[in-house]
Amino acid sequence: MPVPDGGPANVVVVLLDSLNRHALGCYGGTEWATPNLDRFAARSVRFTNHHTGSLPCIPARHDLLVGALDFLWKPWGSIELWEEAITASMRRAGVVTQLISDHPHLFETGGENYHTDFTAWAYERGHESDPWKTRPDPSWVGAPDFGRGHTHYDTSRGYFRDEDDFPGPRTMTAAARWLRDVAPQHRAAGERFFLFVDEFDPHEPFDTPERWASMYDADWEGAHMIWPPYRVGAVEAGLLSPREARQVRAQYGGKLSMIDHWFGRLLDELDATDGWADTAVVVCTDHGHYLGEPDVHGDDVWGKPAIPVYRTLGHTPLMIWWPGAAGGSTCDGLTTTADLHATLLDAFGLHAAHRTHGHSLLPLLHGAATEVRDWLLTGVWGREVHLVTNEWRYARGPVGENAPLSMWSNRWTTMPIGRAPDFKMPPPDDRAALDRMPGSSVPVIRQPFQAGDLLPFWAYASRYETLLFDRVDDPFETRDLVADSAARGPVAEATELLRHALLSVDAPDDQLVRLGL
Repeated sequence: MPVPDGGPANVVVVLLDSLNRHALGCYGGTEWATPNLDRFAARSVRFTNHHTGSLPCIPARHDLLVGALDFLWKPWGSIELWEEAITASMRRAGVVTQLISDHPHLFETGGENYHTDFTAWAYERGHESDPWKTRPDPSWVGAPDFGRGHTHYDTSRGYFRDEDDFPGPRTMTAAARWLRDVAPQHRAAGERFFLFVDEFDPHEPFDTPERWASMYDADWEGAHMIWPPYRVGAVEAGLLSPREARQVRAQYGGKLSMIDHWFGRLLDELDATDGWADTAVVVCTDHGHYLGEPDVHGDDVWGKPAIPVYRTLGHTPLMIWWPGAAGGSTCDGLTTTADLHATLLDAFGLHAAHRTHGHSLLPLLHGAATEVRDWLLTGVWGREVHLVTNEWRYARGPVGENAPLSMWSNRWTTMPIGRAPDFKMPPPDDRAALDRMPGSSVPVIRQPFQAGDLLPFWAYASRYETLLFDRVDDPFETRDLVADSAARGPVAEATELLRHALLSVDAPDDQLVRLGL
């Protein structure tokens, strides 16, 4: 496959799950050490205004690999009949594609066909919900679980004897080995390649061996607190003491520093093979993770509870090494996850046959433009829909009851819950009808939901909110302009722009009704 003029022959994407932007030294973080991510940032274009799209884990990977927002149409699920992963287009174009991952959701119901169009894939077993082992090693005594109950990880954990047995180090070692031993062979054969390293660290459990586990909390006694609660006001409610809250944060920091260390092995192989000369490298995440940061009401937030998407979760890191681009520079243009899909299309000279929502970042990387979009949409299906611009972060909740809603899918899958295997998506009923997704002629099941219906669990929240933050004057999101009678003008502008954005992507009409638009 010919290489576009001046472009890279190959692309490596490293996705580190739940990577907090403000935790990285290259983004101003000082609490935890990230020397290798900082090392990579020093040679890359560092994006300062990058944000989530569809949330959480699998929906974000849908944005990246398929390029189409799906959170307005369905909650979490497989690639549908009317679309395809970019790896299918790459295969037809002769690009070699390799997935290396320890992400369990890619190999279970709800994410089961994201890996199938890769030329090859390697799954490093044992992370979080992976049903890897049937019997536990009795030497592992467990850790506080905050009501999670027994998990697959409790069964698997005792089999990690040394640091290099943990899933994250194994994944990074496999990726580094592929770059050292396999990538040069493809180069020699004139074959282009795409390597996707989907690394689940630093996602919980924040479990690491010693040197990392005590690195940021050396005085802690007892089992380390590796499972964060998913809760608003955990400290205020007494679920966590202030001392325990510090320990949970320290365990996230330990896991972040550990995976940063092993990420350095991948960089070392790029150095040793001179891979930088013909290979673009992207480092990104799916979303952040709350570690006690306050919401607008002053409550401490932990995990990914059902609340609006604040900057901690939604304002994410993105760093790109692109041969020919100005390394060590910053880009302030507004970007989102689906834009990475569009950039990969450009890099390999491909076109998507289905409707997509991304904009290529090449104009930003080459300095030909300072912006590629004026707004973006982000959120979780059935909850608040968010508009982000350079000026605003606007969360719009339902007006009245959270209805009407509809789910559009022909696969009807979602994230399984290991401890509750029979808790599944409510099946379509006699109200379901065949419809068409925007830009597609393929019939799709459209299941309507009204107030009082059993909903897919993603839609449930203790409350839904409408909030507006001025990202310029209030970057830490402490003042809600919706509650400010003097800010009616900006609220009205943001509301109308959100309506325009939803119409621009042909969002389901029930979304506009539900949101009072």
